Amino acid sequence: MAKSDVNKALDVLNKHLLSNTYMVGHRISLADVSITCALADAETVLPDLLANFSNIKRWYGTCRAQAEFKEVLTSASPTPGAKQDSKKAAAPKKEAAPKKDAKKEAAPKKEAAPKKEAAPKKEAAPKKEAAPKKDAKASPKKEAAPKKEAKKEGKKSPEEEAKEKKLKKVVKEGGKRGVEIEGAADMGGLQFFCTSVDEPEGDLEMLVESLNAMNAVAIPGDEERKGCSGHIGKTIFSCGTERLAVAAYVPEDKQGALNCEEWLKNTLQNFQGKVLTSSPGLCTGEVKADGDKGIFPLKIREPMILEANNFLRQKGLFPEDKEDSDEMVFGDDDFPS
Repeated sequence: MAKSDVNKALDVLNKHLLSNTYMVGHRISLADVSITCALADAETVLPDLLANFSNIKRWYGTCRAQAEFKEVLTSASPTPGAKQDSKKAAAPKKEAAPKKDAKKEAAPKKEAAPKKEAAPKKEAAPKKEAAPKKDAKASPKKEAAPKKEAKKEGKKSPEEEAKEKKLKKVVKEGGKRGVEIEGAADMGGLQFFCTSVDEPEGDLEMLVESLNAMNAVAIPGDEERKGCSGHIGKTIFSCGTERLAVAAYVPEDKQGALNCEEWLKNTLQNFQGKVLTSSPGLCTGEVKADGDKGIFPLKIREPMILEANNFLRQKGLFPEDKEDSDEMVFGDDDFPS
């Protein structure tokens, strides 16, 4: 009876994850943490618990792949480390050898011989080099300056360093999101996907870099899969203080079914946005913030994602929401801290 109740709950959860990457919104929340921990405990009793729930398996694997989950759910064996530490701690005993060094230190007494080093007086010869000083005292000093300038040219400005750090974060987030999109789309049979990213912070150039990271081909042998969603059309959004940046991508083999610029224009038209760049496979646009008109990037992001999905539904390229209205819906309030 208990197993039957569990399967009913998992069936509800599985349907919810058909068209959702996470339990709530587009990022891991308390709901994901709570349910992942509960399933981890349940698996110790029922190893085949998720065998018939493909959407849950995809979501569960995505959560457990995060470093924060690994630290909690993966048991680390402290004993090997302890042994290594004890060995390292024991190593200092060999430091008793310095006693022999003390004898060697006594040897310096023989160094009295250096009295012969009085010879260095011959080094006074360099005084002859004083002549060149008259010829070019200033010239060598001026030539030294360019060397310093060359070093300065090799250094990156604070702005360049900050941009590189930001780009690394953008690419990392995009690579992870690409794997999530691949899993969600393949499990649900989706050809197109709409989502948001945080790291670009409304920077259109960085948003395109994030999109490229999503579409990157996985490198064989890498410990962590990245990208892998280049075969899936997508529109991604990023909020900044001054604008909501948007980028639409349509793979070449799907351009006959969907026009990239038409998709982006339809997404922007109700929010006073405009298309900035356009090509068959990639289009970019933005909606500028306007407090007087009540246009705030964070406020309009979700409605715009919904608008992009609705356009796909009109084209028959996105599944209709067929979930029953009386099914359970999980939110943060269902998982109190």
